[in-house]
Amino acid sequence: MKKQSKKVKKELTIEQKISRRNFISFTSFAVLAVGAFEGWRWLYKSPQEITGITGGTRKPLRRALNKTEIFFRRTVFSENHLVKTYPKSMAAKHVRVNSDIGVEASKKFDPAAWKLVVNKKAGEVLQVTLQDLMALPKTEIVYDFKCVEGWDQISHWAGVKFSDFIKHYQLDDYAKMQFVGMETPDKAYYVGIDMPSAMHPQTLLAYEMNDKLLPLEHGAPLRLIIPVKYGIKNLKRIGTISFSDTRPRDYWAEDGYDYYSGL
Repeated sequence: MKKQSKKVKKELTIEQKISRRNFISFTSFAVLAVGAFEGWRWLYKSPQEITGITGGTRKPLRRALNKTEIFFRRTVFSENHLVKTYPKSMAAKHVRVNSDIGVEASKKFDPAAWKLVVNKKAGEVLQVTLQDLMALPKTEIVYDFKCVEGWDQISHWAGVKFSDFIKHYQLDDYAKMQFVGMETPDKAYYVGIDMPSAMHPQTLLAYEMNDKLLPLEHGAPLRLIIPVKYGIKNLKRIGTISFSDTRPRDYWAEDGYDYYSGL
């Protein structure tokens, strides 16, 4: 009886191994590139969202952004989620000015005549002066201010905690609502903030920068400093504050940006 001959497996040379790995890598990259291109083309051809509180982007992308917001609000964000702080010595002496929307008419603006307007129920209005705010407990923060454009800068701010403001003016029932909206006096710039972020212990109604009253280009006499959000939510020169259970209008969200814009 003839013995079956065993096939001897040839050992690949180093060059052959390298060639095989290169082939696998190139093929994998090509498949991923085609998949990414097809995904981009599908998104590009998807219908545009109807412009309202948000706008300027494709429907699938907006749905993804909204679901991401829900995920982060439920699993990551909490009052214990504090932004890292730094010593005053690390704060920038020259704080970057990135936009003048809502404050471009600073030369005509009179800070002495300014009053913060809080819209309450049934048309009732609360008016607060800068002196009123400065009489409340003062809180300082030095943190890394982050912009959606990719730059960041450690800066020093001081003012009244938004949560202290709410408590002092007995606005607790309003804080039970889902959102707070803020606008500049000229209504040119406006933001919508989810209430948990607004009530976060590091959120300030700021009137000082580097131990001095805010300069006009940084939103004098009062601006929002909300470290758990990107810079686009840190409204300069707050004119009015309102509360609602539906999303208030938001300047950049209307142009396709993420409404939540959280860090």
